[in-house]
Amino acid sequence: MTRETVRIAMNGVTGRMGHRPHLVRSILALRDEGGLDLGDGTVLWPEPVLVGRRGHALRALAEQHGLEHWSTDLDAVLADPAVGIYFDAQVTSAREEAIKKAIAAGKHIYTEKPTATSLDGALELARLAAEKGVRHGVVQDKLFLPGLRKLKRLVDGGFFGRILSIRGEFGYWVFEGDWQPAQRPSWNYRAEDGGGIVLDMFPHWEYVLHELFGRVTSVQALTATHIPQRWDERGKPYDATADDAAYGVFELAGGAIAQINSSWAVRVNRDELVEFQVDGTEGSAVAGLRTCRVQHRSATPKPVWDPDFPAAYSFRDQWQEVPDNADFGNAFKAQWELFLRHVYAGAPYHWDLLAGARGVQLAELGLKSAAQGRRLDLPEIAL
Repeated sequence: MTRETVRIAMNGVTGRMGHRPHLVRSILALRDEGGLDLGDGTVLWPEPVLVGRRGHALRALAEQHGLEHWSTDLDAVLADPAVGIYFDAQVTSAREEAIKKAIAAGKHIYTEKPTATSLDGALELARLAAEKGVRHGVVQDKLFLPGLRKLKRLVDGGFFGRILSIRGEFGYWVFEGDWQPAQRPSWNYRAEDGGGIVLDMFPHWEYVLHELFGRVTSVQALTATHIPQRWDERGKPYDATADDAAYGVFELAGGAIAQINSSWAVRVNRDELVEFQVDGTEGSAVAGLRTCRVQHRSATPKPVWDPDFPAAYSFRDQWQEVPDNADFGNAFKAQWELFLRHVYAGAPYHWDLLAGARGVQLAELGLKSAAQGRRLDLPEIAL
C-alpha cells in the first residue's frame, strides 16, 4: 500500500458545523480508520489545516486533536502548493469570497451550503470552478442519512406507485438566549449576516426533493420572524432581522406536491427533528433521520370519522418498520469519502457547485415569493 497525504484547508472548523460533523466525525474519523483506501493500492491520508479568524481557538482545537497545522492567514494557506482541497464551513456571508480565492489558487472545492447569498453569486462560483478546471462539491448530507436512504430505496423499488405528495416537518425550539443559552449562533437570526431559516434550510429541501422525487418547478412560501428579540453569545439583546420560520409549498416535475414547514420556534412532537411523509397510490412512508416506516395499499385500514368516540386502535401501530439492510455510517463522512474518491480517483460525483446553486435559487425565490405573496416558477439553471 502507498500512503498519499492529502492536505485539506478547513475554514470555519471552530464553529458548530465545521467542528463535529466535518473535522471530528469525518476527517479525523478517516484518520482513525487508517485513511481512505482507493482500492488501487493507494490509501489517502487526510491532513487538515485548520483555518479561521480566532487564533487562540484554532490553537486549542489543534492541541485537542493532536494536529500540527493551523493558520489565521487564508491567503498564505491557499498559496501553499501542498494544500489540495479547500473546505468552507464559515458563516454564509463570508463563504463566497473565500471560495473565489480558493478557486483562483487552483484548489479543489468542497463546501457547506448555501454556497452564496444570491443565485448570481452561486452561479459565478460554479462558472469559475468550471473555467479553472478544479473539482468541486457541495455538502448535501441529508441524502446520506439512514432514514432518507431507506426512503430512496422505496422510491427506486417502485413501492409508492405514482407519488402524490410529500409533507415535511422540520425544526425545534431554539432558546432565545436570555434565561437559557441558544443552541444556534446569533448570526443565524440576522439577515445582514446571511441568517434566516429560508437561506439555511431551503437549499436542503431542494436537493432532497430533487434527488428523491423530482425537480422543484414552483415555490410558494410564507415566512415569519416569530421571536423578534434574542440574546447573543455575550448575553446582549439584539433584534432578530431574519426569518425563523418558513412554510413552503413546492410543485415538482411529474406533478407531485410537497409541503414543508421549517421552524426554530416549534416544540417537537414527532419521533425525529425532521420527518417526511410520502403518499402514493400504492403505499406511504414516513422517514426521519434514521428510521423509515411504511404502510402498503394492501394493509391500509379504513378509518371512519366519528368524533363522538375515542379511536379504537393506534394508527402508528399499523405501520411497518423498514429494515436497515446495510451499515450506513455517518452521513457527512460518507459524502467526504465520495468527494475524495472523485478528486483523487476520478469517481463520478454530481453534487457540485451547480447543484448548490439550485438550492440558492430555491431560497432566493422562496424569499421573493413570501415578500410578494404569490407562487413563483423556478426556471432550470445551467452554466
